[in-house]
Amino acid sequence: MLRFAATIVLIFMCAPATLFAQSRPTLRWAGDAEGGAPYVEADPGDPARVVGFDVEVAELIASGLGREARFVEVAYASIDQSIARGDADIGLSGIEDTPARRAVYALTLPYYQFREVLSVRSSDAGQFRSLADLRGRRVGTLSGTIAYDILVSAERDHGIIAVSYDDDVHPYSDLLIGRLDAVLLDNVLAERRSRTTSGFVTHPEPVAVSQYVGVLAAGNVDLRDQIDRILKGAMTDGRLEAIYRKWKIWNDDQPQLFRRVLAGEVIPPVTGYHTESIATLPRWEATRRYLPSLLRAATITLILSCGAMVLAVALGVAIATGRLYGNRAMQLILAGYVELIRGTPLLLQLFVLYYGIAAAVRLPAFLAALLGVALNYAAYESEIYRSALLAVPAGQLEASRTLGFSEFQTLRLIRGPQAFRIALAPMTNDFVALLKDSSLVSVLTVVELTKQTQIFATNLGSWVIPGVICAGLYLAMSVPLAMLARALERRWRTQTA
Repeated sequence: MLRFAATIVLIFMCAPATLFAQSRPTLRWAGDAEGGAPYVEADPGDPARVVGFDVEVAELIASGLGREARFVEVAYASIDQSIARGDADIGLSGIEDTPARRAVYALTLPYYQFREVLSVRSSDAGQFRSLADLRGRRVGTLSGTIAYDILVSAERDHGIIAVSYDDDVHPYSDLLIGRLDAVLLDNVLAERRSRTTSGFVTHPEPVAVSQYVGVLAAGNVDLRDQIDRILKGAMTDGRLEAIYRKWKIWNDDQPQLFRRVLAGEVIPPVTGYHTESIATLPRWEATRRYLPSLLRAATITLILSCGAMVLAVALGVAIATGRLYGNRAMQLILAGYVELIRGTPLLLQLFVLYYGIAAAVRLPAFLAALLGVALNYAAYESEIYRSALLAVPAGQLEASRTLGFSEFQTLRLIRGPQAFRIALAPMTNDFVALLKDSSLVSVLTVVELTKQTQIFATNLGSWVIPGVICAGLYLAMSVPLAMLARALERRWRTQTA
């Protein structure tokens, strides 16, 4: 008994150091490692780790707070909402200082100043030097950014065509192959891309100037103030400068920013280009202004979905017929196609169709989206039609042959109509699913309903009103279709009876 008691005492004497090490408080910070260099990216030597200058800024802040930095992977467009939900304490991934964020979140002081710069093909460097020179031309950027707001304003001011991307890699590749005439992005991104890609130049004159900040939930002001003190100390003693020099992003803009911050100057979110912020308007006024854009995006969604479904039905019928009536080689080829399409994600198929084969076939974005969705759903439709054709009683087929009908006549007059009635319900379900899956085509720069809603929500600083409107528009498109299908089913059921 005494030995047992001594063992327990020894455990408790040794435990505190271990328990303290394990229970050290953490600073959860959100970032996006997908194409996020030099902000946040997977370590080439150990993909389980992340590296980047924002990673080191997060570690600097965590150290100053006496905490351990813990990275939380969040898609860039969702970082604000993730912070509001409490998934992380702070967002640091090239987060831009915008009026929308200032209105809704607690932002740290600016810790890096960047310039929105224009990149064009080397052959066009003398022709396109500003947005005013690009009237009627296509200019790409990241969605949900200050650069995108600038391009939307430039559509009105200079007649350019703004093209939205979900990453910062494809705008430059599309610029080089001629899909774009210019790219407007942060100088950090433009300089990084220029180190690995030739064929374009970046004009040094900024279109606008802004800063990167950390974003915290509105109620987290005390933590924000502690972080501000840590950042000011790092500006004073050179630790921030050392991080920026390590990642080759230090330039003459940063000493000026540091002086202004340390002097207590209130720095505006954007200088050099005026864009009206939706976040500063009353919610219903902002909604009224955005509603036409949402309706146009809904029209694009509907046209794309209807066109893709018509093409998918035609291809699906052809595939199903070929698998039932074709020779052995055709059956194997069509079966392979169906399994390939069903076994790979639609998103991957869209990327291959638009970007993967661009060197050989340069499809326009809308056409690539239409074909990608149609080819994908054709595989699923073919299985519906094949099973419906097989469901027609064999006795009817034998009777048709006895009456002297050819295989084509049997298919057209007896087997096909009955199979279509059987396939109607699942076909309607597929159309509703296709309507929603059309949101994936935004990766090909097609601004459909969900993408436009995301842009609206980002600028507004809330998903409540945009989400309700988006859901209402989808229901307005899908419910009438379902009602029509049920009416047809009832009509044919009555005729059959």
